[in-house]
Amino acid sequence: MKKLIATVLFTIAATPLMASEIHGKVATKGVRDSSNAVVFVDKVPGKTFAPPTLHARMNQKGMQFLPHVLPLLAGTTVDFLNSDSVLHNVFSPDACADRFNLGTWPQGQTKSFTFKKECFVALLCKVHPEMEGFVAVLPTPYFAVTSPDGSYEIKDVPDGTYTVKVWHPTLKPAQKSVVVKGSTEASFAIAK
Repeated sequence: MKKLIATVLFTIAATPLMASEIHGKVATKGVRDSSNAVVFVDKVPGKTFAPPTLHARMNQKGMQFLPHVLPLLAGTTVDFLNSDSVLHNVFSPDACADRFNLGTWPQGQTKSFTFKKECFVALLCKVHPEMEGFVAVLPTPYFAVTSPDGSYEIKDVPDGTYTVKVWHPTLKPAQKSVVVKGSTEASFAIAK
């Protein structure tokens, strides 16, 4: 009997916990396509998340910030690479990002910044005022960016009830309560 109990307990301990997912579409009105919306699980009461040790990366290439919108967990460091043959700069006028300015640097070089506070940060280049990118600094590691058709998928979300939010650089935000269990659908509509 003890062997049977030990075998059952070992099997349960060795079986990975099943993680759920949230997927759906974000329909947009007033923009070219439905890309660049960030869908994320808001704060989970009583739970905090350690930032990743690996840095996120944003490139300056073709006179653009790539990706245009970068979601990340609060506390994550971002490496900004200049891949263009011209000088670039990265700064933000946003107080929630300490109005940082990394200066100007040439092709092939990288400068880094750690985003400590939850907020949505506009990124600009003093050398090229037409350049603009965004960093979404989020409270949980459960997030995704929509594709041009508005589809998204957030994997490895523990079962539970959450507030799921949508943020877009130029459209009004949206949110709803979502009960996550297995493959869970949650779609949104946002506009100006």
